[in-house]
Amino acid sequence: MVRVGILGAAGYTGGELIRLLLQHPEVQIIFANSESNAGNKVYDVHEGLIGDTELEFSSDMPFDQVDVVFFCFGHGKSEAFLKEYNIPANVKIIDLAQDFRISAPTHDYVYGLPEIHREAIASCQHLANPGCFATCIQIGLLPLAKAGLLTSDIAVNAITGSTGAGQKPSASTHFSWRNNNFSVYKLFTHQHLHEISQTLNELKPAEAPRVVDTLNEGYEAEGITVDFIPYRGDFARGIFCTEVITLKKAPAQDEIVSLYKQFYQDAAFTHYSDKALDLKQVVNTNKGLVHVDVFGKKVVVTSMIDNLLKGAVGQAVQNMNIMFGIDERTGLNLKASAF
Repeated sequence: MVRVGILGAAGYTGGELIRLLLQHPEVQIIFANSESNAGNKVYDVHEGLIGDTELEFSSDMPFDQVDVVFFCFGHGKSEAFLKEYNIPANVKIIDLAQDFRISAPTHDYVYGLPEIHREAIASCQHLANPGCFATCIQIGLLPLAKAGLLTSDIAVNAITGSTGAGQKPSASTHFSWRNNNFSVYKLFTHQHLHEISQTLNELKPAEAPRVVDTLNEGYEAEGITVDFIPYRGDFARGIFCTEVITLKKAPAQDEIVSLYKQFYQDAAFTHYSDKALDLKQVVNTNKGLVHVDVFGKKVVVTSMIDNLLKGAVGQAVQNMNIMFGIDERTGLNLKASAF
């Protein structure tokens, strides 16, 4: 039995994580920490869990009683927390924030994208869970990157649901603003570009052009760019992404489809679909779905995930399973709604 502690348990990701772990056959939740909600029932905040658990939020953090701790903090808080609190060396950490996603000599966190890092995840002590947009965009590009076919700038458009902004209210998450509305934000400057560039450069053949991290190097550096336009949608959960890639020569449709099917043939949750996608196929699941169309030299990739599951805690539980030698599908048998 894997003993789990959860920090930042009162937010959207904390609630989704508790929901998943309550029905995981090999997990026991030891504590769900929330200073502001300490002593309250978890279902007082995450109301969908009423009748499922009597677990209470705790102000205590008994790290000596757990095997793994999930950080469900906002970005920047994980690194600050670790400077203030000591977590025993034998306790694994899964961080859902962006603090350790970029490789650096100052930390040992493994970037937890199971489609390409399963072996490293299985042996790691500390894991940085990928971002939601980053996950969705990367599963659309990984096969082309590995084949060395990313040779020109990549145009990406992706729309996310309101839960992607977190639980804390803001002007752009208020229902009267978000409902029946549509908007662009962080045009070409979204923070997930860092990890996307890192992964694509890791995967590409040596002779393929470098992907420029435009947030660090600007658009004047030599290499190809991921030109990402994020949108806010008027729905609660899910990310729907389209990517346009121009190749050096026109490929056959079946050649590209075969490339994707082969790449994902052993993936637990990422699947190629022969049919065009719609968002309801992945909402409330840990699936990532991908579809491609070829128009001359242009490949149009459609990819989609649930931002709270495959884009956050679903992938985190998948990574936990791999880290503890459990079948990675365990606790994640989630089905999409038919309607």
